[in-house]
Amino acid sequence: MKKKNRVKKSIYGAVGAVLVVGAIYLVSRPASTKSSTASATSTTSAAAAATTTTAAATTTTAATTTTAAATPLPCPPATGSATRVTKFPAAPPMCINPSASYSATVTTDVGTFTIALNASIEPKTVNNFVYLARYHYFDGIIFHRVIPGFVVQGGDPTGTGTGGPGYEFADELPPGQSYKIGTVAMANAGPNTNGSQFFIVVGPAGTSLPYQYSIFGTVSSGMNVVQKIAADGSASGTPTVVHKMISVTITGP
Repeated sequence: MKKKNRVKKSIYGAVGAVLVVGAIYLVSRPASTKSSTASATSTTSAAAAATTTTAAATTTTAATTTTAAATPLPCPPATGSATRVTKFPAAPPMCINPSASYSATVTTDVGTFTIALNASIEPKTVNNFVYLARYHYFDGIIFHRVIPGFVVQGGDPTGTGTGGPGYEFADELPPGQSYKIGTVAMANAGPNTNGSQFFIVVGPAGTSLPYQYSIFGTVSSGMNVVQKIAADGSASGTPTVVHKMISVTITGP
């Protein structure tokens, strides 16, 4: 069954340009429609000339089908010793301490940058990123959508913009948040469809996005590395030079 991609809306230009709302949408996943052709078959039997009607009592029993919820993988060790996983049965359990400090060191093919994670403000979203990173999910994944002056987007193991970890989770949009250059937020395909894809705001066009994407961190150092990646993007979002994450290492309990 093929998934249909949502039309990705690109936003170009600096402050003052006309911006298209919702340009970080990943891909829509509409339910596939199957066409069924009902075929009426008429069977005539010479022996059935006489019609006999038998009144039969029909008893209908309502069967209840219960599907057990998938069990998530356990919290990976903070040491980073977990085996790499790229597909998960369910959204993660809560593995972080929301009152603790966490950061992510992202090593790429053009250098390293660090993300300060907002565990106390968006605990579920930070937990998801930490969980995936400690399972080495992001290792080797490319930045598949790169638009100078707008965003750098990655986190899809397929590199197509249609992939994810195998689950979705709800938005975290507390009041008082806004997008700034260096903001790290979840990309999505509509409300409450977060998975693994995220973006980093790299220019004025990104700061004007509507508040529909869960913010979970800010680039605290190495923004020049992010801008190097952005410089190899294009107006269409297809990178002219493909860059990738080599590893994402979490610092925190």
